[in-house]
Amino acid sequence: MKTAERSQLTPELVARYPRPGMAIPGRLRYSPDGKFVTYLFSERGDLVRDLWRLDLSSGRKEHWLSAPGEAVTEENISREEVLRRERLRLRETGITEYFWAKKANVMLLPLRGELYRWAEGKVTRLTGGGVIDPKVTDDGQRVFFVRDGDVWTIGDRGERRLTSHPAGTTNGIAEFVAQEELDRLSGYWPSPKGDLIAFEQVDESHIPIYPIVHQGKAALEIEEHRYPFAGAENARVKLGVVSVASGEATFMDLGREEGYLARVDWHPDGRLLVQWLSRDWTRLELLAFHLPSPLGEGRVGAIPLLVEKADPWINLHSDLHAIEATGEFTWSSERSGFRHLYLYAPDGRLIRQLTSGEWLAEATVELDERGGQLYFVGWRTSPLERHLFRVSLEGGEPEQLTSEPGTHGVVIAPDFSSFVDAWDNREHPPSITVRNMQGAPQRVIHEAMPNDLEVPPPELHQFRTSDGVELLAAVYRPHSHRPGAGEGQGGGRAPVVVSVYGGPGPQMVNDSWAQTVDLRAQWLAQNGFVVLKVDNRGSARRGRAFEAPIARRLGQIEVRDQVEGVRWLDSQGFADTSRVGIYGWSYGGYMTLMALLTAPNIFKAGIAGAPVTFYEGYDTAYTEKYMGTPQENPEGYRLGSPLTYADQLRAPLLVVHGMIDENVHFRHTARLMQALIDAGKRFESLIYPNERHMPRSEKDRVDMERRLLEFFQRNL
Repeated sequence: MKTAERSQLTPELVARYPRPGMAIPGRLRYSPDGKFVTYLFSERGDLVRDLWRLDLSSGRKEHWLSAPGEAVTEENISREEVLRRERLRLRETGITEYFWAKKANVMLLPLRGELYRWAEGKVTRLTGGGVIDPKVTDDGQRVFFVRDGDVWTIGDRGERRLTSHPAGTTNGIAEFVAQEELDRLSGYWPSPKGDLIAFEQVDESHIPIYPIVHQGKAALEIEEHRYPFAGAENARVKLGVVSVASGEATFMDLGREEGYLARVDWHPDGRLLVQWLSRDWTRLELLAFHLPSPLGEGRVGAIPLLVEKADPWINLHSDLHAIEATGEFTWSSERSGFRHLYLYAPDGRLIRQLTSGEWLAEATVELDERGGQLYFVGWRTSPLERHLFRVSLEGGEPEQLTSEPGTHGVVIAPDFSSFVDAWDNREHPPSITVRNMQGAPQRVIHEAMPNDLEVPPPELHQFRTSDGVELLAAVYRPHSHRPGAGEGQGGGRAPVVVSVYGGPGPQMVNDSWAQTVDLRAQWLAQNGFVVLKVDNRGSARRGRAFEAPIARRLGQIEVRDQVEGVRWLDSQGFADTSRVGIYGWSYGGYMTLMALLTAPNIFKAGIAGAPVTFYEGYDTAYTEKYMGTPQENPEGYRLGSPLTYADQLRAPLLVVHGMIDENVHFRHTARLMQALIDAGKRFESLIYPNERHMPRSEKDRVDMERRLLEFFQRNL
């Protein structure tokens, strides 16, 4: 399609989900018998998904199941499920999740707190009323779930409660920081046979209640959250194991100083494997527990298998996979400075390192025990891309299995004969193809959708800072300033808006379609702005040495790197770096404030969304990983707080926040507003009474996008 025929962006289009080309199948999985690939998809192109399947033998795709009864919406689910969706950053409705048994064609469908089972071509309702986090045994015969703060089961003896929580505790539910910061959403773990259940018992009764008042509703509503602030007490956690048959329970003796229950897994030989993370994030222990039979009173002691130590912090992984035949297990570590894969003996003795080099074996996808191969995603030549690799457990060079440049996400068949490849890059919207293990296409699940919007891909660049560090950047040029647009059409250099996240975790610059359909950046470019993104030091996917400089001093080197990005952009000849704005959300909102307040000679206007303004007001796990506690590092907390510099504001500022944000509380913005008022500084605010951390109302988002553009047009 010619550019002239494409649609121009509007606030309504910028606010709409899914993004152009992103109405794609999700939750892709092979059926246990390997005959189908199942996935969630909306044929209408909206967020309401149904369950589909692809017949691998015939290539036939069919709409398979819709949500029975009323579809899942934001309005008809429990608050607990609303908050789980927030942890998952989940916008989709309809059928939002399903689970196959590992070795039987049995599937669970959770919907609106009810639980359904599909088997032998028929859907049956199993139970209802507050069901969360359902699981099914490998053979499909037994189901588990959490309800009312306890673990339940459905099996040959009907529906039963397996645990009974003492007052002030819960069983089987992950605490807030585990869900939000440890990437652990579950609090219980059935054994492979389904005869034992490991479960987390959480006591938060000693943590003060943080109330969140719904100010924008007709009826008074108050949420009560137990939120552990940096330097204060965490939830008290125990790990127990209960017998499904007898109901007898035993608790593990973790015997460690204060820390986090990071991961729990069952070894094929019956041992319970626990990853225990020190509270300061510098020590990770893999512990093994030999369980007594039968279970009973008393505590079971731990046998340490391995210990990881790292400075300044450990990044958690989910790369522990055990080999049933030998008891060996695979593991990943950043001990070399880059994440790589290792093979260990059952007793924790290192057998061999499987990958090495200045690149990332980012995450394990599957372990092929019979074939002796480990499949993983990562990059070897460019951190802008992600590919599928495999490496032999006997050692040797990894083999790259995907070839198209860009970003690949994969699911591997149970028999390792094929894989589903979801691929995209800046030029190519997502397509999803079943490929054989040599990479040849076999079946197409989803073809890249044509794009009828004026959203050309951004340019990707790299440059060196004044101290010699290579940074990656993405640039969205104004339409009139693109190469080939003609001399003089741009009317001189264009004003700049920096789009920033800047914190540890997300990678803002990569070769993906998500870059192209960053519609806010595209809309600003359409309206005459140059938009710049830079992944500063502290960002992910570049190794530990690239992440580490921000340790204990957040908000300092990140701002300097963004300044370096603006200076590099100035050398390109089309940007007016005397007119630079900046915007971001969450850590990006924090970065916006720090940039305006500590580099006012560069940044002349800013929009800060849901910003942290004082780290004593953020949670323990995240804050202490990067900053230590306020008691240990008071100067780092002082220098890392925008409140410290409130009297230095010289540029126009717009602060945006949802009043019921349970992650970065509205209190952060309220304290900033008061500090600016006390300092006699002018600012603007945009408050959404019914939004949490991630704005969900399309009307709110339309209003926000309109206001954001107007702000930059007025001030730049």
